[in-house]
Amino acid sequence: MDRVARLASERAVVVFTASNCSMCDVVTSLLGSLGVNAAVHELDRDPRGREMERELARRLGAGAVHGGGTPTVPAVFVGGDLVGGTNRVMALHLAGELVPMLRNAGALWL
Repeated sequence: MDRVARLASERAVVVFTASNCSMCDVVTSLLGSLGVNAAVHELDRDPRGREMERELARRLGAGAVHGGGTPTVPAVFVGGDLVGGTNRVMALHLAGELVPMLRNAGALWL
């Protein structure tokens, strides 16, 4: 099993971020405000971060890791499944679909 998959399955919600990413802060703040205790992995602080970023880019269908393609962070996993990045998480939240998804994964109790 690759490292991304292993880390993504360690908790109900896992977010791959970068320390200098403002949209990562937005997503982790949203999840925290909903009562989610997500595992957060900052790729730029991990010795194998570049390798994981390439894997996330592949999973997200990103054209380039750092050059104009789909951003690789934040990458949100719920119940071990890749949900997506900021746009997808926000769209789910605005549609009222994020909280039920989090409940089903065991990330929320209420």
